[in-house]
Amino acid sequence: MLRRLSIRDFVIVDRLELEFRSGFGVLTGETGAGKSILLDALGLAVGGRTDAGVVRSGRDRSDVSAEFALPPSEALAAWCAEQAIPLDDDVLLLRRVIEAGGRSRAWVNGVPATLAQLREVGDWLVDIHGQHAHHALLRADAQRILLDAHAGASGLAAEVADLYRAWQRLAELRRLAEQDASSSERQRDLLAWQIKEVEALAFDPNDWEQLNLEQARLAHAAGLIEGADATVAQLGDGDAALCGLLTRASSRIEAMADIDAGLAEVRELLAGAAIQADEALHALRRYRDRLDLDPARLDEIDRRIGQVTDLARKYRVPPEDLPRLLDDWRHELATLIERADPAHLAAQEAKAREVYEAAAARLSALRQPAAHRLSAEVTDAMQTLAMAGGAFEVVLEALQYGNGHGLEAVEFRVAANPSQPLRPLAKVVSGGELSRIGLAIQVMTSRDSATPTLIFDEVDVGIGGSVAEIVGKLLARLGRDRQVLCVTHLAQVAACADWQWNIAKAARGEEVVSAVTRLDDEGRIDEIARMLGGMRITPTTRRHAAEMLGLTHHDPQTSTEP
Repeated sequence: MLRRLSIRDFVIVDRLELEFRSGFGVLTGETGAGKSILLDALGLAVGGRTDAGVVRSGRDRSDVSAEFALPPSEALAAWCAEQAIPLDDDVLLLRRVIEAGGRSRAWVNGVPATLAQLREVGDWLVDIHGQHAHHALLRADAQRILLDAHAGASGLAAEVADLYRAWQRLAELRRLAEQDASSSERQRDLLAWQIKEVEALAFDPNDWEQLNLEQARLAHAAGLIEGADATVAQLGDGDAALCGLLTRASSRIEAMADIDAGLAEVRELLAGAAIQADEALHALRRYRDRLDLDPARLDEIDRRIGQVTDLARKYRVPPEDLPRLLDDWRHELATLIERADPAHLAAQEAKAREVYEAAAARLSALRQPAAHRLSAEVTDAMQTLAMAGGAFEVVLEALQYGNGHGLEAVEFRVAANPSQPLRPLAKVVSGGELSRIGLAIQVMTSRDSATPTLIFDEVDVGIGGSVAEIVGKLLARLGRDRQVLCVTHLAQVAACADWQWNIAKAARGEEVVSAVTRLDDEGRIDEIARMLGGMRITPTTRRHAAEMLGLTHHDPQTSTEP
């Protein structure tokens, strides 16, 4: 579950440190006070999209941290171990920083993370249902994804999509082989000739570097020999040679230093210089012994370099890229050879189709009972959401050949009342009906989710009265098994919560910031009364609020009618 949320300089929030409880909690307050901003900040911490506009005006960056209790998931623990993320005290701390320039950085338990990693770990921790989630249910892809998640088949659905793509790739290769055999043969012959030409060169990038170094040395051999001989003479030949002069000078200072200790430093420096000059002389003589004029070897190297550069120039690549070019050609030739045998490709295609259909059949076997179960659950929920006699059905319509999503199309159909036939969800419901059906679907599918924290951001828009109370009870029922957070404007929903926060705008100098207050029993009565009666709170609305909360209120203000 979510334990803490720390927010710095995010939109109109300057600094908030929030500690969350388990069960069903609601965030209430006036429109524009920043309720959804808190959930947006949480969404940022679990890898949601953002831009520099979330940084509070005049600040350098926004900083959001969310601390979660580690859920009992072996898969999540294994993922953390694979990513080298330490798990201390069964806590996961997700942090996200957005700079004013737009740059984004993220960490998981102090380890730098990519946004993809942040989203991946976030999927195990929190499930956010946004304000427009109902409208997403009108899309066929959203309906299919939701059913697969409800069936526990999301992983298998992804596998089916991969297998379908593999099958279609082989089918396309087979069609190309059948349609363009002559052109493919010419292309194969050309590639084979080019590969043979480059292979004959026997080019090795490591040898190429050494070859260029040897060529440079041989090309300048005369100058190197002349310079080495001259320097050897200066260092070691004759009475005026540098090594001899340094040795004699060092001996003279050695004798003087025996008399005057003040020359000790000079003695050491000269002795070191004499030793280093003598070592340089011996090293230079060894170098000179290895130097030789070898015109034949130089010609051989020049020819080799010319062959390599000519071929590289022919194919318009640097010499170092010839091995990569050869690998590309070999891969392309292998593909063309594969395409050149339609019968072999047809056999591979048939095998790929068989594997796809087997996986797709397993997916169908998971979808069918999940579709029946979800149809019955949402239909039952509709009866309590002012849609008595209405019905909901998840229809699986078989496809002749299947596609990347399986062997059937998924469609949500609904009848808002008994006199209507079942028709596609997108073509039937009004805005209010869509809100109620969408909420029922979200609550039912979330009930089966293993995600420990569920968040509903104003998903109760478009409902009210007794329906709102039923929605509140549905969310409270979810809160018995996991943490549920809900942003709401409805008093009936808020009254069902285990705990409640009020979010309000507050003036701070010339700035307007968002402030959060934990509400005790008295505070909840006042807030529910405000939600019921607007700006003017009367003893009646306070008493009504206390009754909704199931609290006995002894305030004399509420003992009589206004």
